[in-house]
Amino acid sequence: MSTDSFRDFVLEQLAGLAGLRCKRMFGGYGLYSGESFFGIVFDGRLYFKTFPDTLADFLACDSPVFTPSEKQVLKNYREVPVDILEDDDKLIAWARKAARQ
Repeated sequence: MSTDSFRDFVLEQLAGLAGLRCKRMFGGYGLYSGESFFGIVFDGRLYFKTFPDTLADFLACDSPVFTPSEKQVLKNYREVPVDILEDDDKLIAWARKAARQ
C-alpha cells in the first residue's frame, strides 16, 4: 500500500472524528482534531500521541515508539495496533483519547 493510499485509508477510518485535518510533515502526515495534534502517518504506519493514562493500552500491544530516524525518537507517540486500525469505532475512540476529546 502506498503512503498516500494508507493515508487515505486512515482518514476514511477516522471520518467520524470531529474537526479532522491532515497536514504533510515529517516526511509523512500530521493528524489534527481541531487544533489538537494527535497523530502521525509515516511509512505505512499510524502513530497516536500517548499520555500517562493511555500508555498502558499501547504497551499491552507492544506498540513501538515513533522513530523516523536513529537520531529522532518521539517517545510519546506509539504505533496504533492493526486490530484497532481496522476497526473504525475503536480507532476513533483511541483517536479521541490521543486528541484529548
